[in-house]
Amino acid sequence: MYIGHDHTFAGEHFGRITPPRPKNSVQTPFGTDNFAGNPDPRCPCVLLLDVSGSMTGDPIQQLNIGLAQFKQELVADQIASRRAEIATITFGPVTVVNDFVVAEAYEPPVLSPQGDTPMGAAIIRGIELVQGRKATYKEAGVMYFRPWIFLITDGAPTDAYQGAAMAVREGEAAGKFSFWTVGVSNANMQVLSEIAPTTRPPVKLDGLRFRDLFSWLSATMRSRSASTPGEKVLLPAITGPAGWAVSD
Repeated sequence: MYIGHDHTFAGEHFGRITPPRPKNSVQTPFGTDNFAGNPDPRCPCVLLLDVSGSMTGDPIQQLNIGLAQFKQELVADQIASRRAEIATITFGPVTVVNDFVVAEAYEPPVLSPQGDTPMGAAIIRGIELVQGRKATYKEAGVMYFRPWIFLITDGAPTDAYQGAAMAVREGEAAGKFSFWTVGVSNANMQVLSEIAPTTRPPVKLDGLRFRDLFSWLSATMRSRSASTPGEKVLLPAITGPAGWAVSD
């Protein structure tokens, strides 16, 4: 695989407006929309997590462990705890487990396997969350880094995914977000390659190394949070001795 460079975006400045608090936000000193108390730039990330029946057993257990570790590592960093924002969507069915909330207020869900794999609908919902969050940042005059959407799945879509694939590629090409695709176990990598941006093909998780994956993600978000919007950030390698993905 590769070590990439992350290009970040700054949000446009508008008059400072306090937007309505999302329904699922958490009331904390540095909560979801407390921009007056925490005007720091935001580093948003949407987790799209497959919780279909095929994740039963070790896969879902290791995913839950990884999410808990993700939270611990982010809040251990004073800057990331204020700037990193996490939203979680599971499928299926498609469920917004939590809307965007800063790492300090993020509560890792305890997931259980259920349902099928409506991946296309989950991707569209994730893109909608990102668009809405960016609008909120702009209304509040808060700067932000380019959002990440991180898809983790062990299967193939059970719904129509072609429209979602087009939305992913168009959004990535326009710089609206960065989309990452991770296949687990018996994931259909051919289908995932049709969804993933051509510049960032899907990668295969090495076994069930969810903890290593989320450790990498937290380290990346800590680095991005400590930088300045618009600054390039060198991303750690995802393969090799310290990586979590299988090389092609």
